[in-house]
Amino acid sequence: QAYERMTIFLERITPSKLLIRVSPTSSQKEPYESLLIATIEQEFEHNLSQQIYMSDECWNIITAAKNATIQLIRKASLLEKTNTANKLREVILTEMMEKRAPSDAALAYIKNEVGELW
Repeated sequence: QAYERMTIFLERITPSKLLIRVSPTSSQKEPYESLLIATIEQEFEHNLSQQIYMSDECWNIITAAKNATIQLIRKASLLEKTNTANKLREVILTEMMEKRAPSDAALAYIKNEVGELW
């Protein structure tokens, strides 16, 4: 069940899905950036206890995916062209079209680890 919960977590923090689920509350980018990051952190904290049911390596990869997703949001927000919440969404989505989401590697690792357990 821990692997299932962390799979759901990783799916929920995938930028394209996160941006659909979490809408901006204003046109300003800063509050939206904070809201996105807070949402990721809350989801992670909600699942902290799951680490006792999985390998340290798997947990570290999940944590790295979370941190990389937050970094991606912060970097997109720092760009000069990113001046509104909607522009922030656009920049992040464009980035995701060009490369894989940080959570993709963690999802692949979970699938592999679960495959070895069964």
